[in-house]
Amino acid sequence: MDEMDKCEDMKGHYLVMDNAPIHETEDISKYIECGGYRCTHFPQYSSRLDPTEQFWSVDRSKVTISTELMCLESRGPPSSFLVPSSNASGIVTAMAQLATFGTIKTYPENPRVAKAQIAAAYAGVSFDVKSFDLTKDRDAAFMAKFPMGKIPVLEGSKVDLFESSAIAYYAAAQQESSVLAGTNAVEKALVLQWILFSENEISANIGSWIYPLLGYRPYMKPNVDAGIENTKRALAALNSILLTKTYLVGDAITLADIAVVTALVPGFKLVFDKEFRSQYKNVLRYFNTVVAQPHFKAALGEIALCETPLKYTPPKKEKKETKKEAAPAPKKEAKKEEAKPAAEEEAKPAPKPKSKLDLLPKSPFILDEWKRMYSNNDTSVAMKWFWENFDSEGWSLWRVDYKYNDELTLVFMSNNLIGGFFARLELARKYAFGSMVVCGTNNNNTISGYFLVRGQEIPEEVSYAADFESYNFVKIEPSQYEEKKDEIYKYMAWEVEGFADGKIFK
Repeated sequence: MDEMDKCEDMKGHYLVMDNAPIHETEDISKYIECGGYRCTHFPQYSSRLDPTEQFWSVDRSKVTISTELMCLESRGPPSSFLVPSSNASGIVTAMAQLATFGTIKTYPENPRVAKAQIAAAYAGVSFDVKSFDLTKDRDAAFMAKFPMGKIPVLEGSKVDLFESSAIAYYAAAQQESSVLAGTNAVEKALVLQWILFSENEISANIGSWIYPLLGYRPYMKPNVDAGIENTKRALAALNSILLTKTYLVGDAITLADIAVVTALVPGFKLVFDKEFRSQYKNVLRYFNTVVAQPHFKAALGEIALCETPLKYTPPKKEKKETKKEAAPAPKKEAKKEEAKPAAEEEAKPAPKPKSKLDLLPKSPFILDEWKRMYSNNDTSVAMKWFWENFDSEGWSLWRVDYKYNDELTLVFMSNNLIGGFFARLELARKYAFGSMVVCGTNNNNTISGYFLVRGQEIPEEVSYAADFESYNFVKIEPSQYEEKKDEIYKYMAWEVEGFADGKIFK
C-alpha cells in the first residue's frame, strides 16, 4: 500500500486478495479502508481454476507491473485495472476464450498429455487435442516434423515439439511470472530434477512393470520384476521427501508436481493396490491431494485407486479338436480269423519328420568342427579357421540386438536374460552358434552379439523361442564380411568396448 500511495489515481480502488485467513480479518479490512482503498476476496474455489490464478492469467495480458512504482498500470482507464468482487465471476468466462497455443496429437486418455494440459491450465493457456493413430496417420510429413515417430507431439504456430515434458514446459513458460517452472535458479533446478525423476524413475519403471501385463511388450519375468523393484525404490525415495512437504518445490503446485503425479497415475490405477499403497503413506496423501485440484480433475477425471492389481495371464494354447470315436459295431458271432498277411499288419508310426534345415544341400562347413575349434583354441586361431572354412551359401551371419536396452538394470540380470533366451533355443543347437555380450554398467547397459545360422533365413528352431521377438536380427551379407570381420572377432573374443559379461550358444 505504501507503493500504491505514490499513485494518486489508485485511491478508491479495490485491492483484490486471495482467501488466506489473515486477509479476511477485520483489522486488515480497516487498515485498507483507512488508506483510502477498498478490499475484496475471491471465493475459496472455482469450477475451473483457482480464482486468484484465473484473475492473473487473464489480466496479465492487459496489465503490466511498473518496476519503479510497483503499482498497476492499465492500458485502459484507471478504473479498469483493479476489479471489484462483482466482476470476479466474469474471469471464469474470460478463461474459456483463451488463445490456443497449438494442437497436441496423441492417443486417447494419455497421462503424458494430461501433464501438458494441466500445465497449460495453470498458465492460463490451452491446447487443442487431436486423436492420432500411429498405424494410419504417421506419414512422411509427420516424420519430417517428428523424426522419432512417437506421440504425443505438439504442432504449434511457433514451434513443433515432441516429448511430453517439453510440451508441458512450453505451456508453463507462457506465464513468465508463474511459479510453475520456478521463480529462481534454485527452484528451476529442483523443478527440472523432479521432471527427470518422473521420467527416468517413475514412468520408465512403471512401464516395465505394466506394459508386458497389458500386452504392449513381450512378457519376460526378470524385466517385470526389475520394474517392480525399481518402482518401489523410487516410491521409497519420494515417500521420504514428502514426509515434511505438501508439494515438491515451494509451497504451491509447480511443474514438478504435475510431472510426478501424472507419471504415478497408471500405477495407482492398475497395480498399486491397498496393501502396496500402505507402504508409501506420504506418497498416497500427496497423490490424493494433488489429483483433487480442479485442473487435475479436468484433465484426469476421477482416479479410481486400484483394488485388484493387474496380473500376467499366459496366452492360452489352442486345443486340438479330438474326433469322437465311432460307436462300436454290434458283436457278431466270433469267427476264426484267418491269419493276416504281413501287408495287412498295423502300420508302424511314420518316422519323425526332419527339420527343414536337414533338407538343405550339404555344406562343407561342419558346425561341430567349428565349435571344437572355438572351444579349444585362442580366438585369433579359431577365427582364422572360421574364415578359411566358412560356407556363405550354406550358412549366414546375423547381428543381434536386444530391443529394450533402455529397460535393462543390473548387469547380472541382463546376462540372465541372455541365458534364458539360449535355454529356449535347444532345438537350434545343431543349426546355430552365437556369442551375446552385455556391455556397460549397472542401470546403463546393452545386450548385443552375433549368430551363425544354417541356411539364409532365421529358422523355426530359433524363431519359435518365446522371447525371440525381443531381439532384432539383421543379416550380414557376404559383401559386408570384410567390413565386419573386426567387429565379429571382438564379439567372439569378448573384447567389445565396455564388455561386462556374456554367454556363448553352442
